[in-house]
Amino acid sequence: MTSPKNIKDYVFVVIQVLIFGIYVFPLNIVQTDFPVWFRYSSLTVGIIGSLIVISAILQLNKNLSPFPTPKMGSKLIQNGVYKFVRHPIYTGIILMTFGYGFYLNSPYKAIIAIVLYILFYFKSSYEEQRLKSVFSDYENYKTKTGRFFPSLKTFLRK
Repeated sequence: MTSPKNIKDYVFVVIQVLIFGIYVFPLNIVQTDFPVWFRYSSLTVGIIGSLIVISAILQLNKNLSPFPTPKMGSKLIQNGVYKFVRHPIYTGIILMTFGYGFYLNSPYKAIIAIVLYILFYFKSSYEEQRLKSVFSDYENYKTKTGRFFPSLKTFLRK
C-alpha cells in the first residue's frame, strides 16, 4: 500500500521519462573532441554513478518507488550511501548522464544532463516535503547530509 499520490508525483515521473527518452535519442548536432584522458575520466564518473544507483536501489529494497511520495510503511534509510547524500539515485543518474555524455563527445547529452539535474532539484524538493510529513526525524537527517553530493558536515560527524 502506498501513500496517496498527488498529480505532481505523476508529472515529475512523466517529465523524467521524457528527458531520459530525449537523452538516449541519438541527436548530435554539435560534436566536440575532448581529449582522450577527459573522455575516459568521464566514463569512470559514469561508472561510479551507476554503482551508486545500484547500491541505493539495493538499500531501498521494498521502499523503492519512481514517485516522490514515499510508500506507506516505508522506513527512512540513513546508512550506506544514504549516510552521505539524501538522494543517491538522482546523484548516480546525474553522474551517469554527464559522464557518458562527455565520453561520447556530446554537448547535446551534457545539456540534457543539466536539464535532468534541474528536474531532480525540483523533484527532490517536492519529495523532501513529502518525506518530512511522513518521517519526524527527516529534518534532522536533512541537516546532516547533502542533497546530491556529500556536505562537509557528513564527514565531520562522529
